[in-house]
Amino acid sequence: MQAATCPSEYFAVGLTGGIGSGKSAVADHFAALGAAIVDTDAIAHALTAPGGAAIAAIVREFGADCLDDRGALDRRRMRERVFGDAQAKAKLEAILHPRIREAALAAAASAAAVAPYVVFVVPLLVESGAWRDRVDRLLVIDCSQATQEARVCARSGLDRALARRIIAQQASRAERLAAADDVLVNEGTLAQLAPRVQRLHARYNALAAGRRRGL
Repeated sequence: MQAATCPSEYFAVGLTGGIGSGKSAVADHFAALGAAIVDTDAIAHALTAPGGAAIAAIVREFGADCLDDRGALDRRRMRERVFGDAQAKAKLEAILHPRIREAALAAAASAAAVAPYVVFVVPLLVESGAWRDRVDRLLVIDCSQATQEARVCARSGLDRALARRIIAQQASRAERLAAADDVLVNEGTLAQLAPRVQRLHARYNALAAGRRRGL
């Protein structure tokens, strides 16, 4: 599949951060303010659900034992497999990433007709490289590794060792911050996020309005 480029007619924000940083919570705030949210992880779930568009290719590459009893990708089993095998990880990404990009860009083109700007939620935005050319601003949700580990273990039931392995496979905190146009620190409560997201929303609205006027 050919990767498309981000259309110039809409303003796009790339929202990223390490696992457990709070990307979904921030995206929910943006959605409540009227931004269009395109969540690549949700797209990945749809692609790997029973009968999903990526299932046949995954089974060809990894075998039917990578599926759960419903016929969906067994994400926990696959996570444990690919995080210990760089070659397997690359093969899985080669199946999923082009399909995710295609679906995400199609969804954004549709949503941009009714929203002031589009937020692409991309967990591995910094790592992938290609996404950086598709967004106008890169927003990093930042927190300490200790906070990441605590949230991941509480949310997913993973042990600390596996949480650390997952974090180690992602871009470092320093790499994400170096790539960022904007940074939102998320060490506190959900209520503390709201005014910070509102300030960013006002900025992105202004930038998007300038794009529409050709400024």
